[in-house]
Amino acid sequence: MSSHPFFEIHKELPREGPGNDESTKKAFGMLSRLPAHPQILDVGCGPGMQTKALASLIDGTITAVDRHEPFLRELEKWVADHGAEGKIRTVCADMFALPFAEESFDLIWSEGAIYIIGFERGMREWGKLLRPGGYLVASEVTWLTGERPAEIEAFWQKNYPAIAGVEENKQIVQRAGYRLVGSFTLPESGWWEYYGPLEKRVAKLRDEYAGQVDMQQALDETQQEIDLYRKYGTYYGYTFFIMQRPES
Repeated sequence: MSSHPFFEIHKELPREGPGNDESTKKAFGMLSRLPAHPQILDVGCGPGMQTKALASLIDGTITAVDRHEPFLRELEKWVADHGAEGKIRTVCADMFALPFAEESFDLIWSEGAIYIIGFERGMREWGKLLRPGGYLVASEVTWLTGERPAEIEAFWQKNYPAIAGVEENKQIVQRAGYRLVGSFTLPESGWWEYYGPLEKRVAKLRDEYAGQVDMQQALDETQQEIDLYRKYGTYYGYTFFIMQRPES
């Protein structure tokens, strides 16, 4: 088994978080002033589903970063199989200490991963890597309603206390010094592109790891997360924020 139940549960999934190609392309379509051959940094890329979607949209280079090497190996295999070596390169690195020069990217992309470092901290620290006028696109889990049931409130306060509403996050964007180009919420179908395969894997691993307490507990927690979205998905979602660093 992998060193941590999380990575065994998430092994070989097509996505490591909610998303879909349509939303990736919609967010990209809101970028009006990218250079012809942009340099893009995909932070927390996982196995790279959104990286592949971006590669189909640009004539530039994507640097895909994750700290979990097996995810990068999966993406590298796809790159080799599709002759995309000139478009995508992988770097194993921690998003808390990205090993790149300041102002070296035209676009920083992060789907479902910026919460690890924190929405505002990620914007501030990663923004140093953007050229003036460059863009940052990130999807962040947000409350979609002003009030919600106690059960789902308690779940998110335990798992991500920094969760905020859309308007509050827009204020954070401004406070961090960006211009908000636009925002939109990921459709429910994007959650099931992630949760569908994940739920099947949970069921499969139940039998494989029968009697292993740590794994069964991790499977319970994963299934609970899926069930809570099924029950309360109208109260929260992933919101894409499309931001631009000022020209000067």
